Amino acid sequence: MRSIWNGAISFGLVSIPIKLVNATESHAISFRQIHTEDNGRIRYRKVCELEEREVGQAEIGKAYEDADGTIIPITDEDLSHLPIPTARTIEIVAFVPGDRIDPLQMGSAYYLAAGGAPAAKPYALLREALKRSDKVAVAKFALRGRERLGMLRVVGEAIVMHGLLWPDEVRTPEGVAPDTDVTIRDKELDLADALMDTLGEVDLDDLHDEYREALEEVIAAKAAGEAPPEAPAPAAGGQVLDLMAALENSVRAARESRGAPAPGGEAEVRPLSRGRTAPKETGGKKSTSTTRKTAAAKKAAPSRKSTSKATTKATSGTKKTTTSKTTTSKSATAKSGTSGNPARSTAATKKATAAKAPTAKATTAKKTPSRKRSA
Repeated sequence: MRSIWNGAISFGLVSIPIKLVNATESHAISFRQIHTEDNGRIRYRKVCELEEREVGQAEIGKAYEDADGTIIPITDEDLSHLPIPTARTIEIVAFVPGDRIDPLQMGSAYYLAAGGAPAAKPYALLREALKRSDKVAVAKFALRGRERLGMLRVVGEAIVMHGLLWPDEVRTPEGVAPDTDVTIRDKELDLADALMDTLGEVDLDDLHDEYREALEEVIAAKAAGEAPPEAPAPAAGGQVLDLMAALENSVRAARESRGAPAPGGEAEVRPLSRGRTAPKETGGKKSTSTTRKTAAAKKAAPSRKSTSKATTKATSGTKKTTTSKTTTSKSATAKSGTSGNPARSTAATKKATAAKAPTAKATTAKKTPSRKRSA
């Protein structure tokens, strides 16, 4: 790997010659600007605005523009005399626990390669000291025209330096978090924990840039004169109406994607509603309470029928007895009227007819007085 900077690590009175090597590389696909009519390249030319002519790199220098527009030239000789001890040195200033470094400060990463055979032993000494102390080294160094902050740590058998932002370069998160009071229930936290457990861990080596892969397929198809592949339609995101339902659905989807069975059955999904309503049973087994009520109703039905029949018979017998007594009474009245006054007999006959009790005996009794009267 090609080094981008040569210097030394200052570890107290120990100096370790090193080479700075980029630890990362970008796989991003870059594009060129073209003229759409003829595919000609669009190029930028460096032109002096006073002479209105293109100038070469040898004619270009540095300058600082003041607030009022004044140009202050700065030469390489001016920069070479800057009074900083870290011009070619990575100066270690402290050793701190790794969790003291805010990840927001971390920037570019570099491998520190030992600069030759004489640097092997002091390099290994610093590496083993970092391992045993379980700490990281905080250092200052100058790179690309400015002094920077760095963090040294051990990765495998190599020492790595992360460029750090200065503390005043990290902005505070003011106005980022919600400014409203939010109450989180234990049930919601339990579902969030269940979702985290279901998603589990992942091997970072299994993650890849799907967008770059799709872009490479498009470029390859265009180069071969073929139609670019169609991208799958993005999944429609639904509006979150109920946080609990969204968490439950997320847990279920995560378990299904990993083929893990849901403990104790599937998670219950409760849609958002204004009032609580009792769930309706559309099928399946009935509840125990419903079965008991049905059985009790079936047992009570024959008893009710028997009682109804008995009541009907008793009522019928009562009606017959009453009718019999009424008929007998009317017959006796008719007989007594026959032996007495015929006028009373006629009145009794009319009353019997109005009472609507047309029995055979009553009819005979009503006709008897008329036979005797005609005789």
